[in-house]
Amino acid sequence: MPAAPDFPPAPDRVQPTRALISISDKTGLEEGARALHELGVELVSTGGTRAAIEKAGLPVKDVADLTGFPEMMDGRVKTLHPKVHGALLGVRDAESHAKAMAEHGIVNIDVVWIDLYPFEATVASGAGFDACIENIDIGGPAMIRSSAKNHGYVAVATDKAAIDEVIAALKADGATTLELRKRLAARAFARTAAYDAAVSGWFAGQVGDAYPARKTIAGSLLQTMRYGENPHQSAAFYKTSEVRPGVTTARQLQGKELSYNNVADTDAAFELVAEFDPSVAAACVIVKHANPCGVAIGADLATAYQRALECDPVSAFGGIVAVNRKLDRAAAEKIVEIFTEVVIAPEVDEDAAAVFAAKKNLRLLVTDGLPDPLAGGEVFRSVAGGLLVQSRDIARIKAADLKIVTKRQPTDEEVRDMLFAFTVAKHVKSNAIVYAKEGRTAGIGAGQMNRRDSARIAALRAKEAAEALGLTDSLAKDSACASEAFFPFPDGLLEAAAAGATAVIQPGGSIKDADVIAAADQAGLTMAFTGVRVFRH
Repeated sequence: MPAAPDFPPAPDRVQPTRALISISDKTGLEEGARALHELGVELVSTGGTRAAIEKAGLPVKDVADLTGFPEMMDGRVKTLHPKVHGALLGVRDAESHAKAMAEHGIVNIDVVWIDLYPFEATVASGAGFDACIENIDIGGPAMIRSSAKNHGYVAVATDKAAIDEVIAALKADGATTLELRKRLAARAFARTAAYDAAVSGWFAGQVGDAYPARKTIAGSLLQTMRYGENPHQSAAFYKTSEVRPGVTTARQLQGKELSYNNVADTDAAFELVAEFDPSVAAACVIVKHANPCGVAIGADLATAYQRALECDPVSAFGGIVAVNRKLDRAAAEKIVEIFTEVVIAPEVDEDAAAVFAAKKNLRLLVTDGLPDPLAGGEVFRSVAGGLLVQSRDIARIKAADLKIVTKRQPTDEEVRDMLFAFTVAKHVKSNAIVYAKEGRTAGIGAGQMNRRDSARIAALRAKEAAEALGLTDSLAKDSACASEAFFPFPDGLLEAAAAGATAVIQPGGSIKDADVIAAADQAGLTMAFTGVRVFRH
């Protein structure tokens, strides 16, 4: 390990004389370059950036004038030169460094503005392998890292916001401060780390290495939050490179800033509502504490919302509402009848937006699309000292996948209810039991340590919902019951039968399957095995 040299302390103030600029996104280039020029900073640049600065009528020196070496190999080699990196890495107050710079004609570079080749955008565009490779920046990260390491003297900017901070400091005091240069260096190292993470993740995918020996996940800060799950916890919200419609990419049209719990619950709601094809039926999901408390489909969103609300009107208070179609006035007017934290939709029409505008604290999010429930991807969970990574659960059970294991065969209506219930159960915390009938949930039991208790809780919710509607019979009467994992014993199934379910859907695979099937036959139930478990811990 190299020992720390005995360098003189870095100065607090550095008055820049020279800036190196090389950016792919030319937005704001003329403005920034002009400001630096007017502040007396000499401009040095390369390729297209230099041409753009010249076109703006500003004096700019080609980096080849510093190095005495032309760009070559299609621009792959232009800044990887001692006269560039010496100018960035030289500790100006260290006698040996100053001597070497003088001997070799190396002049200081005090400001660096580099934004890297657009590798992430190239991959996102669907470009081929060779195009992606060509958009891996080499010289840019090297110069950023050199500048950030030598932050005692060099201010490094990797985006327009950072160069604006440098320019603001120069306008205010004619110099950059050590504190500013440190902050910019930290951000610069984060940027190159994220860039390398994008490259390594993409390359691992290209060679079919789903779980490489080293894995880095990078994110861009979207929001710092007032607190996390609880007021004594700090929190922030980051965006990864995944392109998927949802709470991360949504536009917030109104309302207070999203909280940590809002983000988690809204994501859960929107991922579930996307399971229902908007061309087939309108769908609404109401989520509370990461679990759905009401899910329904209908001819329109107002109907779907009303049916979802009736499943558990008590839990729905202060919940998250997600829909799969453009929100209209009729649906909006129903939603605002009770307190709702967040509403998320692929689109919102003007009349609906006007209705929500009267509820200033309600957060209204628009995503411009639905996530594809069948699209692959990765999901993550932190554990102490580690990270769990798995593929997204894209399981979808169809009628043809069902294996009927009981004597009684299901009706077409029971099959539809079973499939609906199992789709919802996939998004309920384990252990999960869902009763459903006629395209809506009747009762949901979530997160219990045993399946029997989940069945009992779901039955209680169905009974209470019926009472709230003035009905004599539980909503679970003649319903389908879904279990996201097998019944290890007949007791949970018998609870479902006692609640009024006539059909049961479960993965199967227990050593007690024969006992569970016998209990179903004795109770007159029809039961289907899916062969697929959909745990959600």
